[in-house]
Amino acid sequence: MIPQSLRALLDETDGRRECEWADRRVWLAREAWGELAVCLQGAQVLHFLPASEATPAEGSLPYAPTPARAEGSLSTNAPETARTDLPAPAPESMGEEEEALVPGGWLWVTPTPQALPGAIRGGIPLCWPWFADERGADESPDRSGPMHGPARLAQWRLDAVDEHEGGIELHLSPSERLHSQLVPRAVIQANARRLHVELITEHVGETPVKLSGALHSYLAVADSFACRLTGLAGARYLDKLAGFAEREQQGELAVRGGLDRIYHSNAEVVLDDGSRRLRVARQGSDSAVVWHPAEAPPDDTSPAAARRFLCVESANTRLDPVWLVPGAQHLLGTTLSWEDNE
Repeated sequence: MIPQSLRALLDETDGRRECEWADRRVWLAREAWGELAVCLQGAQVLHFLPASEATPAEGSLPYAPTPARAEGSLSTNAPETARTDLPAPAPESMGEEEEALVPGGWLWVTPTPQALPGAIRGGIPLCWPWFADERGADESPDRSGPMHGPARLAQWRLDAVDEHEGGIELHLSPSERLHSQLVPRAVIQANARRLHVELITEHVGETPVKLSGALHSYLAVADSFACRLTGLAGARYLDKLAGFAEREQQGELAVRGGLDRIYHSNAEVVLDDGSRRLRVARQGSDSAVVWHPAEAPPDDTSPAAARRFLCVESANTRLDPVWLVPGAQHLLGTTLSWEDNE
């Protein structure tokens, strides 16, 4: 689910090419296996649409988010059940400056991306070498580095493009050095059945470094408040909206309002939005972050547009930080794959 302007660039793509979108360089592929869009700011996957989900009409019709619900209409104390009283999409819900979102694809991108040097909200941002404000690897004198680290704001270069399992494999690295001891690189694999992203960190220095990070996946959904997540039952989690209180997940998670949780789990998760099921597998991660801002999204996203994503992230957090020693490497990965809803 991406803005109309990015959809238009993909529609004009036959094969592979590099072009500009939102004042940033983006790399696009539209081939027999499907579609992929990667922003070279942050090595950020913006869009993935496998051929198995594509239809001839996809990309031709604008998609308008549903209007925001009235304040207080969703109780955070309600039973954990999916909502069935959802309003239909309405074009008037969009602001005059907000683009239409176009259906299709497994990832969501905001229709109002912030200007450079800010990052684009959506897709799969790389949070490195720290997650949120856990600045263990921050080398600035007063630990005042950017939220989620510098990798998502930096320019990356495309080092190689290879054929891989009936699809494609991209290798990317930062254009400039981001840390005195740590060197990251990203690998993106896409084919007709799955999307796989790796963030690999190599320690080239002389002293151990405490590393955290995340693949901050914004998954496109029909409606965030009708989603269910399975695979986390019994897992302990930190609730950031309750001062990092520690709790245990009872049964499946039904999204009914704002969420900001760090689950201590390495289990595979299945996201069901009522029309599609996505499997989310993680590598090198014992933290699964589930986040949605409800009716108070960040400034670069409207409440209506925000109802079309749910973040399910592969992460290393305060629950599972990585102490990387000289000469060692760490791989943080996420794999999205399609599952039949029947």
